[in-house]
Amino acid sequence: MKVVAFNGSPRKNGNTAQSIKIVLEQLEKEGIETELVQLGGRKVFGCLACGKCRENKDNRCARQDDEMNDFIQKMQEADGIIIGSPTYFSNVATEVKALIDRCGYVNRSNGGEMLRGKVGTAVVSARRAGANFTYAAINFFFGIAEMVIVSSNYWNMTLSLLPGDIQKDAEGIKTFETLGKNMAKLLKQIKTTS
Repeated sequence: MKVVAFNGSPRKNGNTAQSIKIVLEQLEKEGIETELVQLGGRKVFGCLACGKCRENKDNRCARQDDEMNDFIQKMQEADGIIIGSPTYFSNVATEVKALIDRCGYVNRSNGGEMLRGKVGTAVVSARRAGANFTYAAINFFFGIAEMVIVSSNYWNMTLSLLPGDIQKDAEGIKTFETLGKNMAKLLKQIKTTS
């Protein structure tokens, strides 16, 4: 089994990345392969609503001027997907929105089989407020893609400002550790029943 995680923050080792790594560490302890993809700060663009993915039906975006198809393929090949985002004005970072929109459109244009039944979870960091909207935006994507959303003992977020502040958030750390354990358990349960 494999989980691919996308760090939507342009800070490669900021609070979002560090939070994701806490989750990945728990997955790795359970023998699940993981990959952390740096999405934030990468050259990705929004959906053009051209409809070509609906015509082509090849599980790819017709737009070829960025790396999005590589990211979509990683999602298609994974058993579980983590999308991490900082909170920007009460929502996801622009690169995360591009990933959600374009992967979502490609998935739906190809019958929804690409993501259906996969396990997904959000990891969110915020300075103070707006994290629930960011958390919801990611989970709305997982929901419409017919994915199984895994949760923790609290919403999957940390209140952290400066890079490294997650390390001072004991409740956030516990939330992410529990999330990793829950995700591993769910992935194993799904694997044994399919």
